Amino acid sequence: MSELAAETATGAGADRAASGAVIEGDVTIGLIWAQARDSAGRPVIGVGGGLPWHLPEDLAHFKAITAGHPVVMGRRTWDSLPARFRPLPGRVNIVVTRQPGWRPDGGVGEPGARPQARGAAEEPGARPWLGGAAEGDSPDGVLVADSVPAALTRAMAVASAGQVWVIGGAQIYAAALADARRCEVTDVDVVVDGDAYAPELGPQWRVCAVGDWLTAASGTKYRFRGLERVDG
Repeated sequence: MSELAAETATGAGADRAASGAVIEGDVTIGLIWAQARDSAGRPVIGVGGGLPWHLPEDLAHFKAITAGHPVVMGRRTWDSLPARFRPLPGRVNIVVTRQPGWRPDGGVGEPGARPQARGAAEEPGARPWLGGAAEGDSPDGVLVADSVPAALTRAMAVASAGQVWVIGGAQIYAAALADARRCEVTDVDVVVDGDAYAPELGPQWRVCAVGDWLTAASGTKYRFRGLERVDG
């Protein structure tokens, strides 16, 4: 168990997830992404650190699904967000990075420096850090973890509504997939070359909901699908 995971393992009854994250209580981990296809049929989720399409309808869907829940992302995904949307509002943002002293404001602090933990007397909806502050944590409520298991542990500790969402990128999805019980996928009906791909979902995943194909204001067709793990 990493140092950050150990900090949030507060109870003797905590369970260990497949990734090594510490699970305490009934918390579901989900993955959410949008995907197109390349000429070889592979599920493209990004190119050059961004999305190779513009689909406001999917962004609204993403917000509706993740609002009020912790979101886990890699540093590159954090960097790809427009500055005005960082951190994503209404959600505890947890960023995975191995860069010592990294700060969400774009700076790099002294390795080992830890901010003071936030108090409970804050604006409505704000959550205090659990397990103590970690290196890189921001007064804006952005948490930092040095691994996916540590990030999931921290996310589950603040998941008051019982749900954590992993929002990218490809390596973070792959590392979190073994612990996920739910996937929300937006299929985008375009063929585009990319350099990042969705995780491969095996036979233990089944489609539990699928929407009709819709047409965005831009003319792009898309649909929403929900999948759940059925292997116990």
